[in-house]
Formats: sequence, C-alpha cells, structure tokens
Amino acid sequence: MLVLNNGARALVLSVSVIALTAAQSHAQSAATPSQPSKKQKQLRPAEAQPQQAAAHSRFERAYAQVGQPSQQSLDAITIVASKSEEKAIDALAPVSVVTLEQIQGIQPKRLQDVFTAMPGVSFQDRGDDASSSINIRGLQDFGRVAVVVDGARQNYQRSGHHAQGSFFLDPELIGGVDVVRGPSANIFGSGAIGGVVSLRTKDINDVVRPGERWGVDMAGSYGSNNARGLGSIFGGVRVDPTVDVFGGAVYRTQGNYKDGAGTEIGNTGNDIAAGLMKFTVRPADGHEIKFGGLYQDYDYNMGQFNRGPVLTAAQRALYQGSSVYASNVRNSTGTISWRYAKPDDTWFDWNVNLYGNRTDNDQTKTYHYSTSGSSYCGPGNYGNNISGCIGDKRSYLLDTIGIDANNTSRFQFGDWRTAVTYGVDAFNDSVKTTDSRGNSNVTTPSGERTVSGGFVQLKNNYANWLEVIGAARYDHYELSSLTTSASGSRLSPKITIGVTPLAGVTPYVSYAEGYRAPSITETLVTGSHSTGGGPPIFICPDGRAALFCLLPNPGLRPEVGKNKEAGVNLKYNDVFAAGDTLRGKINVFRNDVDDYIEMVGSAPQATMFGMYSKFYQYQNIPQVRIEGVEFETAYDAGMWFVGVTGTWQQGNNVETGVALATVQPRKIVTGGGVRLLDRQLTIAAQWASYAATPTIPGYLPSTAYDLVNLNVAYRPTADITLNFSIDNLLNAYYRPYAIPGSSVDGSTQNDVLFSSPGPGIVYKGGLRVHFGGA
Repeated sequence: MLVLNNGARALVLSVSVIALTAAQSHAQSAATPSQPSKKQKQLRPAEAQPQQAAAHSRFERAYAQVGQPSQQSLDAITIVASKSEEKAIDALAPVSVVTLEQIQGIQPKRLQDVFTAMPGVSFQDRGDDASSSINIRGLQDFGRVAVVVDGARQNYQRSGHHAQGSFFLDPELIGGVDVVRGPSANIFGSGAIGGVVSLRTKDINDVVRPGERWGVDMAGSYGSNNARGLGSIFGGVRVDPTVDVFGGAVYRTQGNYKDGAGTEIGNTGNDIAAGLMKFTVRPADGHEIKFGGLYQDYDYNMGQFNRGPVLTAAQRALYQGSSVYASNVRNSTGTISWRYAKPDDTWFDWNVNLYGNRTDNDQTKTYHYSTSGSSYCGPGNYGNNISGCIGDKRSYLLDTIGIDANNTSRFQFGDWRTAVTYGVDAFNDSVKTTDSRGNSNVTTPSGERTVSGGFVQLKNNYANWLEVIGAARYDHYELSSLTTSASGSRLSPKITIGVTPLAGVTPYVSYAEGYRAPSITETLVTGSHSTGGGPPIFICPDGRAALFCLLPNPGLRPEVGKNKEAGVNLKYNDVFAAGDTLRGKINVFRNDVDDYIEMVGSAPQATMFGMYSKFYQYQNIPQVRIEGVEFETAYDAGMWFVGVTGTWQQGNNVETGVALATVQPRKIVTGGGVRLLDRQLTIAAQWASYAATPTIPGYLPSTAYDLVNLNVAYRPTADITLNFSIDNLLNAYYRPYAIPGSSVDGSTQNDVLFSSPGPGIVYKGGLRVHFGGA
C-alpha cells in the first residue's frame, strides 16, 4: 500500500472537487440564498400528543451544531425503540440520535468519533484494523449489540486478540444514527441484549433541497497525523414525483499516525473507496419502494512489527510484535424495502425490508517477528503453524441474508389511542474460513446459523399524561457445521409505563428481556491452538501439538438479558428566554444477563513449562450484572448552546465478583459553543473525560484520559461550509480499553497493546459545497 502516493492522490482529488464546484456553488448561492431544507413528516395520531399533531422534521436540516449535544438530536424522529415514529426526547427508552449536521461538523476520522458524546457507548477498535467494534453498556462481541445499516444486519466476526465482532462503514456515508441502549428494543431484532445501533446511509433528502429537482454535495478535507485526505460526492435527481435516483462515492486515505507520546503506530494507514446507489419509486399513493446498494473496499495492513531486540525470551515477550497481513476487505450490502403509509389509513402502516450483506476479508502474510528466517517456507520448513509463511493467504467470508417485516394498526376510543405493531424477522449467516497453512480455520470455524423471530407490541396513550407499552418477542435459532448442530427458542417480554404529571416532565419505568443465540464460533470452535513454532505444551485429542485445545459446546445455552430501567425525560421551551430549549434524558439501569457466554479454561495442570490449562471452551456463566446511570442534557439559547452527557457503570460476574473487562466505568462529555455573524459562524469545544478500567487478572487496564476537541464551522453562503477542527488538542496519550493477556501465560498480547493507542493531536480542514437546480 503506497500511503504517501494515495495521500497525495486524495489531496489532489479534494482540491479538484473544491476548485471545480466552488465557483458554481458561490454563484448560485449568491443568486438564491436559500435556507437549509427540511423534510416535514407528520406523526401518527396514536403516537403524537394532541397539541403535537403538527408536522415535525424527520431529518433536521438547520445550521450545524458542530457535533455538540443539542435539542436538534433529541428532537429528531426515531423508530428504533418501538418501531413507531416518535421524537427521541419522547421515547420511553434510553434513545440517542446523531444527525447528519453533527457528523459533518466534527469531520470524523473514523466511526467511533461520531459516538463520543453518546452516553453508554464505547469502541474497542484497533488502529491497524479499519473495522469498528461497538460496545453498549459493557456488552459487545458476537452480536450482543445489533448493528444494522439501512436495515441490514452486520454480523461479521473474526477471532483474534481483539473484539469478537466488528463491521465496516465509513462515516462519510452516514446520513443519521439511532441508538437504543439495553434490550429495550427487543422487538427490533434478535440478539440485542446490549442494544441496537441503526445507521442510515445518505439519501436524496440529505442533498436535494425543497424546490430543487436535482442537487449535488461535494466535500474535500485534509488532516495532519498523517496525510489524512477525503473526497466525496453525493447527488440525486427527482425524475418526477414518483421516481428518485441518488448516488455517491467516497475516497479516504491516511498514513500511519503517531500517538500522544510521539510513537508511530505501525500499520494504521489505510485506503478506503466506497460507492452508494439508491433508486426509489412510488407506484401508488402511499407506497414507496426503494432499491439500495452499498459497496466498500478497504486496503490496509494489520499487525505490528518488532519494537526492539528479540535475542532472549524475555526480550521477545516484551518487544515482539505479531504477524502482519496485507488485508483487502470488500463489504457489499443490497436492500429492497417497501413502505406503505397514508395518514387516513389506520389499519395498515407497513415496512418490508429484504437485504443481503457480504463481508469478504482476504489477507496475505507479509511479515513475522521471527528473525530466524523460519517465516519463509521451503523444503523441510513449514513456517509458523499459527499464521503460516510469508506469502500465505487466508480469508474470512460472511454472507448474511435476511428479512424484516412489520405493520402497525391504530385505533382511538375517546381519549385512548392505541397502536398495535406486529412483525417477523429472520436472517441466515453463512461463514467460510480458509487458511492455506495457518490456524484461522480452527479459531474462526466455518458454519451456518439461522435466527428468526416474531413480535407483537401494544402501545397505549391516554390523553396526554399516560403511556403504557407492552410487547412480547419469540426467538428461534439453529446452527450447524459438518460435525455439530444446536438450536433453541424463547419468549421475551417487555413492559414500559410512563406518566407526565407536569408538562415537560415524563418519568417512566421499564422491564425488558432480550435473547441472544450463541454464535457459530462460540458453539462450534474445536481443535488445537497451534504452537506458533514454539515447543508444544499439550497434545490435543486430534493428535496435534498445541498451546492448548479448543472444545466445542453444542449444549451452550443462549444468553438472556433481564433489564430493569427507570428514567425521566425533560422537555422545556422558553425557559430563560424566548426561543430557548432545554432537553434531558436521565436513566438508571440494571441488566442481569443469565447464562453469559465466556471462554473458560480447565483447571491448570503441571507441565514442564509450568502450570497451564489444557482445554478452553465457551461456557455459560450463571449471571453477570451490569448497572449504571446515564444522562444526556442540552440547553440551546440560539446564540450559544451547552450540553453535558455522562455514564457511570460497573459490571461483574455475580458468582465470582470479578469485574467485566469490557465495561467502561465512567465517561463525562461536556460541549458548548457560540453562533456568531448571524449564525454563519459556529465555534464549539468538547471535553471528554474517561476513567480507567479496573484492574482485572489477565488484563492490562485502559488509561484514564481526557480528550479536548475544537470545531469551527463558517458558512459564508447557504451553499458553502468551511470546517476547521483540532482533535485531541492536548495531545494526550491514551489506550481506550483493557488489553487482554495470553490464554497460556497471561502475558500481554503485544499486537493489541501496540495497536490500541489512539492518535495524538490532529488538525483538519475541509470544505463542503452544494449546487442544484429546479
């Protein structure tokens, strides 16, 4: 991968985009200085309060808040909590929304930057891996957090010294984000005991403004640390009132960055190219059929080089890196959705979504820390038996196909308004792992899994002060490999009650259960974990020498999350001055997860090398408990705004009392800013403070750290926006998550240790332009 050449190419592309369009955009904006557009959408009577039956904006198009918490995001429309359209501030659930304007204001380097201000959400990303691994309320891996892109499940997983579940999506493609924390959204799909992340890619309403028949948005940016370049173009045309065509392309590149201590983190450079197409038809009144296609191509090197001499065993343990793989990932998503809704039809309001998603990760080994030459294969030399030889190839392929269909019927009897939502969903995962000489097809086994379910939800509103939601979901799963199969099913309930005793204050309580079927890897993984060229510690049942032996567990029971929640929504207008707004969501929770699945080692036994566990197997832990407090507040006075979000949480194995390594104990994010020059100039700052994870046997805790970001947006015309940002203004060094140790001897996994620090200070500048016509 030629990072410098690609960086220069991206810069040229960005400059070309800017030069080509700036003059046209400036001329048009000077002639017609239109305001940002809004797409008006009316809430259904069953969800809206009587005094709120006026149209509301589905996708906020006001001036950018430059990534800061504000009334805009809490007032945005969401369906992720109950599959019924409602404002996030009105949802009786811990729901957060990030708007397109907020994303564009912060100029995110990668997806995790979009979620900085969101309570209860963290990431376990490696710097040398372009994928994203999301954590909600301390739960991650193997689908505990359901991630959907345009309704398509993202279930990719590859076992290694890192998070056991990830997905690929460049932030420049995103048009909006909806998140619900905990199993409150169990009707949204199977497995989401940690929560749901619903990502919407950009669409025609994000580019073509009211009064325009066609529109194009172009963007270019460049950043320091190291040669960060971005170029994008999105455009659409309304052929007529019944047909829309939309498309876009993104190219992003960067070199290896340096952390806050000035150390270059190896293989953190990457090249990303993506294309997006959507075709929408409206064949009859109330009907909308959308065909969508998304393709992404990622090129990067994964793994770390040596960081010092490796002449002795102690030096190797301290300094050695890992194998390095040239990686090419192609992620393809296709969707077909059929939406029907008419204001005067109370019986039918349906949405049917068919989707397919493929993640194909091809890797070629290019380096190994060994200095003996054993990484090169030849007569009598078979290389490293974990990762093969230099030049060897391996691949991870996941194909997911699925369907999600639901309908809502609405009734009204006097002051009672009722919405009944019912639906079915299913997906099939097919995993195929190949490894020409290494161990990957053992640690990430091939197999097939089918998960399906159905639900019914009854949502009742009485007058404007009482809301009661009751729901039940039935889940079923089946999985199989050449040697093993497993299945199971369960009914999961949900009940939520909210009251509004005073205008602007809505307390609520909720109980919800979620059900996560075991993954293919957790159930079917079997075989020997190779020695990596070192001396064997054990001989496994398959007759092979190994560091330890992996055992399948067809009797593995699904996880069941039982979440208790109490919260209050605060919504006030004209608090201290005319036109100001105050919004807040505060909640406490306790999620008891029964039969939590974790890899467990057998009792250590004496070997010539010391005491080691021979067998490792995914097993059910009777119960883990995660509890905490979350809040999300925002005050907007027009000329200035401020917001504070926060999380305090802890998680433990109830039986042993040992803390969970994946729980981020505290995050407090404070943001604020001013709008000057008739709101054409916005200056904002954000301070995020994180606590270190607790000390846990076998893990290196994360660091406590503070990140300060500065964002400036200047909009000289309605069609031109200039952005300038400084990320990590204080150049802090930080490792954001706990680093696992070796299963064999507890030593730190150096490849994760060396790739985990985040980038130091980053300066970014960008320009976005719009032009369109009737």
